[in-house]
Amino acid sequence: MRLYSLGEIQKWERFYRANFINCLSGFKPVSLVGTVSKEGVPNLSVISNIVHLGADPALIGYINRPLPAAPDSIQNIKDVQHYTVNHITEDIFQKAHQSSAKYEPAVNEFEAVGLASQFEEGIPAPFVQESPVKYHLQLVEIVPISHNQTFLVIGALQHVFLSESLVQTDGFIDLEKAGSMLSLGLDGYANATMVQRLPYAKP
Repeated sequence: MRLYSLGEIQKWERFYRANFINCLSGFKPVSLVGTVSKEGVPNLSVISNIVHLGADPALIGYINRPLPAAPDSIQNIKDVQHYTVNHITEDIFQKAHQSSAKYEPAVNEFEAVGLASQFEEGIPAPFVQESPVKYHLQLVEIVPISHNQTFLVIGALQHVFLSESLVQTDGFIDLEKAGSMLSLGLDGYANATMVQRLPYAKP
């Protein structure tokens, strides 16, 4: 096993370093965040740092990159206060990845990448029609992380859309059956395979 020191890592080329460090945290859920601007332009952003923050109240967070790199989604969330999270499957992952390109704010990114926007009654933000698991969040808080100029965006769960056949008798959602994908690094996509569910651990 080789030791990689921080001093060595800091000398690497930018994208090599980003790939290396991004892989260290392991496989992560990957989803599309759907938003709409106050002018009504739908926007998509591929996100691989979504995290469960609590079940009661039901809170989910994600890390938004610094504003110069990713300004549109967070601005739309600030303005509209609502957004959606949509799981990515093997059928759409290449189109989903294309949403990481830096489109101009006036561009409808659903149309640009070839995905269909889906608006549901009473929900101002668009869903990805092709996604098998999708949910609607209302903004709770945006927490600036001053050390690297990123933001923790925290939302409260409002609505969930998925097939009842995916939900087991104890509430467990079979995301392998849904085809929900994982990501590794900046551009690696993988399918998930369940090994085993274990009972609640006790001393």
